[in-house]
Amino acid sequence: MSKDSKGVIFNIQKFSLHDGPGIRTIVFFKGCHMSCLWCSNPESQDVTPQIMFNKNLCTRCGRCEAECENSAIDMNSSYRINKNKCIKCTKCVEACLNGALVLEGKECSVEKIIEELKKDSVHYRRSKGGITLSGGEVLLQPDFAVELLKECKSYGWHTAIETAMHVDSEAVKKVIPYVDLAMIDIKSMNNEIHKKFTGVNNDTILNNIKLSDEFAKEIIIRVPVIEGVNADFKSIRDISEFSKSLTKLKRIDLLPYHNYGESKYEAIGKEYLLSDLKSPSEDKMEKLKSLVESMGIPCTIGAQ
Repeated sequence: MSKDSKGVIFNIQKFSLHDGPGIRTIVFFKGCHMSCLWCSNPESQDVTPQIMFNKNLCTRCGRCEAECENSAIDMNSSYRINKNKCIKCTKCVEACLNGALVLEGKECSVEKIIEELKKDSVHYRRSKGGITLSGGEVLLQPDFAVELLKECKSYGWHTAIETAMHVDSEAVKKVIPYVDLAMIDIKSMNNEIHKKFTGVNNDTILNNIKLSDEFAKEIIIRVPVIEGVNADFKSIRDISEFSKSLTKLKRIDLLPYHNYGESKYEAIGKEYLLSDLKSPSEDKMEKLKSLVESMGIPCTIGAQ
């Protein structure tokens, strides 16, 4: 692998203050084996590029329908695209004058991404910030992630990843040594609940978190706090007990549920199943934070 190696990403977000220390740039990797019902980036789950439709930008001009040779455009559909007919030729995207149809995801080389990251290197240096690889699931593209992280380290940039760890253990061994900070999600210690709301068991995840503790420099455990899933004392206590065993643990971040990504579900033709779910109250979040701290673990509400 080299700077010419390529991976699939779907966004590069600049000037982030909540995904690691200092000012950071986040590179979002595409592809995830999990399907968390609250996922704020549902377009990240499919590793292949996909077309998103913003109905608020559509003027129903019909250019997309006219350009599609597979009759995959349905002007009466809220998503606009018939997935069974679409071959992702992107002619509809090219024809759309208003940006209502957008191709999410593209193959990029390490070299191209580094050139983009260099533009903000002064901010990394002055703020003690750096680069965060997020997703999707970074560890599903381990070779590409390693080459990108190596280049970032060659410039002296702080490196971090955000991961759910539902991957092969070899990916953990490959990537974690090149990371200064690993921000790892734990949704639930209860396997049944975990599978119900994420689509997968938590065995692999918990084993990989233990494995990452052998290679990591620093770990932050992040817990999306969701009513009906883990927004109770037992769930948070169980997560804290597990996290306390990690020798590289810096703190636990409790992240109150939000529905900021809800509009994206319609944009990719999926149903959002948690529309009626409310965020935990501030009082509950403070009590859960106090519980974590009572166990001797530093804790914050929200990402820092």
